[in-house]
Amino acid sequence: MTLETTNRKIFVSWPGYSIADPHTGKRLIDAGYEVLLRPKLGARSPLELSEMLEDAVGAIVSTDPFTRDVIQAHPSLGVIARIGVGTDSVDVAASNECGVIVTITPGLNAETVADHTMALILAQLRKVVDQDSSVKRGGWERVGRLTPTELFGKTVGLLGAGSIGRKVIQRLVGFDVRILFFDPAVQDARPATKVESLKGLLNASDIVSLHLPFTAETRAIVGEREFQQMKSTAILVNTARGPLVDQAALFSALKAGTIGGAALDVFDEEPPAAELLKDVPNLICSPHLAGLSKESIRRMTVSATDSVLSALVGEIPVTAINLPATRRSSVSDRIES
Repeated sequence: MTLETTNRKIFVSWPGYSIADPHTGKRLIDAGYEVLLRPKLGARSPLELSEMLEDAVGAIVSTDPFTRDVIQAHPSLGVIARIGVGTDSVDVAASNECGVIVTITPGLNAETVADHTMALILAQLRKVVDQDSSVKRGGWERVGRLTPTELFGKTVGLLGAGSIGRKVIQRLVGFDVRILFFDPAVQDARPATKVESLKGLLNASDIVSLHLPFTAETRAIVGEREFQQMKSTAILVNTARGPLVDQAALFSALKAGTIGGAALDVFDEEPPAAELLKDVPNLICSPHLAGLSKESIRRMTVSATDSVLSALVGEIPVTAINLPATRRSSVSDRIES
């Protein structure tokens, strides 16, 4: 049994992935694969992605749009290894139908997201960004409009108390704050106190931080009505997924002073258009990097490489999220002549 050279390609869109790294890219090369490095540095359409995939049998990806059309157009594709835990950019139902394994990198960046969440909370309360800009302009505004507030004694409400939410709770304990959470799927996240309604969480919280997956049910879970239910001094932090928040309603609420501020790592469309952000007050932004650190990137890229290599020899990766697809089709058959 021989292997076709043209059918041993692995598409990689994760920026910085190196074919010389002995823990990641070199392993693919040593296994006889050609690596198609196509780093995703900005928006990418399904058509653009489809043209880049060529006849790849595997993919190690960022947030590339693996729509039904893309997946169906590439019958050689057997495994999509997503760097991260969100799969909203991959049509999992189409993957199931086409026998494509989808894997994620669970638990490998929870600590990193929690760190970034805390950084955004503190940056907003302490007005770090505004103070930095002021000092660099020659200012020295220690009191007045840029006087910061403190985290101590505040009420922090977490919308979602899964693995990342719990890591945030661990970090908040040392700040002597009151911690609340709303999550119908979680009954106990002590020392945080469970709140039985989203409205109750919003009414009580000085800071609201989102830690939910993006699904049809969670789309725009925080919108115009919810902003009206928040304190006028409250801060919203989103390090989860952009569409959890009605972005237009958020920007209107910030401009109207309905809430006190926001810190966003994620947006409806990424990257967001600069003009959308230009005149929005009390907003801190970062480029969807809450889960990224040198350490977490290494953990996730090694895990994704493991998953692809495992799937391409017919095994079921422990990171697979759609096992029915693996039962209907052997990925290793796709690279056999």
